[in-house]
Amino acid sequence: MSLIYFDNNATTGVLPEVFEAMAPYFTEKYGNASSMHRFGGGNKKAIELARAKVADLINANAAEVVFTSGGTEADSSAIYSALQFYPNKKHIITSAVEHPAVLEVFKKLGKEGYRVDFIGVDADGRFNMAQYKAVLDKDTALVSVMWANSETGTIFPIKDICALAHEAGALFHTDAVQAVGKIAVDVKEAGVDMLSCSSHKINGPKGIGALYIRQGLRFFPFMVGGHQERLRRAGTENVPAIVGFGEAARIAKETLFLYEDKVRVLRDNLENGLIKEIPDCRVNGDKDHRLPNTSNISFGYVEGESILMMLDEYNICASSGSACTSGSLEPSHVLMAMGVPFQFAHGSIRFSLGKSNTETEVEQVIKVLPPIIKRLREISPFHGEKRACAARQ
Repeated sequence: MSLIYFDNNATTGVLPEVFEAMAPYFTEKYGNASSMHRFGGGNKKAIELARAKVADLINANAAEVVFTSGGTEADSSAIYSALQFYPNKKHIITSAVEHPAVLEVFKKLGKEGYRVDFIGVDADGRFNMAQYKAVLDKDTALVSVMWANSETGTIFPIKDICALAHEAGALFHTDAVQAVGKIAVDVKEAGVDMLSCSSHKINGPKGIGALYIRQGLRFFPFMVGGHQERLRRAGTENVPAIVGFGEAARIAKETLFLYEDKVRVLRDNLENGLIKEIPDCRVNGDKDHRLPNTSNISFGYVEGESILMMLDEYNICASSGSACTSGSLEPSHVLMAMGVPFQFAHGSIRFSLGKSNTETEVEQVIKVLPPIIKRLREISPFHGEKRACAARQ
């Protein structure tokens, strides 16, 4: 059976054009970009060209983009810089549904003496603006809220959240790892101070990301040592990965329309087909403000891990949530924050489609999954309990 890959929010395959652009920098142009000689120093031009491409994808100036090892480093760099920018402020705000790359840092900071507010969401995963406004104060140093949720695809009103942070005198950072390359992201229009993004989510290589730092904002580097990245991130430049990220960013911008014209249609067809064929299931997330490729569906009275294992037998790849937490047997913290009942949250599957997926693949999943759910429910103690309750009524 050919592979059906519906786990693009976890990672994406490197495009052939991206790999081709990277290849010479492994074997032919392998010099250190910080070297004085032309063989190595000449690679600086390739880095700056890639920087301009990444900047163009988010409507930034090239000088505002700093390359990192990925989204996680970009998140930590932004957070810790903001705390040094406002050393006397001890209040920070994030959402309860952040990726662990942000959530765990805030939990750690809470143990170190910072006052932390985790803003909740409603049943559709929408950011609680009333709660947010109530906790903002003059002691707030940083607000860090994701652009779009990695598990449900729900898109947050970043421009409005950012404006309120600025009114309170706080810096604003957004983890836009899942949004960049799938929807239009404009840092100038949104007004954000810092933004994190990652190459491997847009068909580029792993191990390379970027942090946007608004021009004029004083930045305190997380990685110190050499003079690389204009003293904003020390360490020998990963030239092949940077070049690959740049090429992936260029292609992502040119093909962004495909997410609306093609991927959203495939996603909706998948959801509608599964809901029609499988009883006791629900779609999680804001139906009107959601990434066009993401579908999080809870199948009641079964375990998500069992569903994934049986899908894998058909060579179908999906996820039970964020790739960084999908190994856990606990229900998703995102779905728990949304108030999804335990018997449904435990059976949630995230399907995240890409531009290369097809209607034939969607039809195959709709064909394969209903019998899997039926089989699992027949042996599920949760579903047996439901049947018994129904019989007593």
